[in-house]
Amino acid sequence: MIFREKVEALVSQGIADKPAIFLIDLTISESQKIMVTLDGDQGVSLQDCIDISKVIDNNLDREEHDYSLEVASAGVSTPLKLVRQYKKNIGRVLKVKTNAEKFEAKLENANDEFITLTWSAREPKKVGKGKETVEKKIDIPYSEIKEAMVTITF
Repeated sequence: MIFREKVEALVSQGIADKPAIFLIDLTISESQKIMVTLDGDQGVSLQDCIDISKVIDNNLDREEHDYSLEVASAGVSTPLKLVRQYKKNIGRVLKVKTNAEKFEAKLENANDEFITLTWSAREPKKVGKGKETVEKKIDIPYSEIKEAMVTITF
């Protein structure tokens, strides 16, 4: 078994005991730096990261492979990658870039094919002068999303 496959198997083993935790990214650099990024349906605790780290570290031989290990949660500035991440962020405001447009809107719904964004926009009245507030809605297939990030408001 090659090193990457062994690490992938250990990560899978570690998250198998935690059904609310899921893997976002696993990278292994040329210098054997292992970086594991996790997310969870209710977030990721420090203890979750420690538990996954122990599963990996306790089952790899440092005599055989000289490696470093970093296990972290997906940060605020980490783009959404998985459908499961979109579903857990329903009700929050996202910044979404597609090939053609950019949106900053509330994530109203997320299913297995697309997301639904809603927002209010000021547009010229159809009759008379001035502007009116119009509710907008768009469905965007995942295949068209280049990047999506949760917007944090204070």
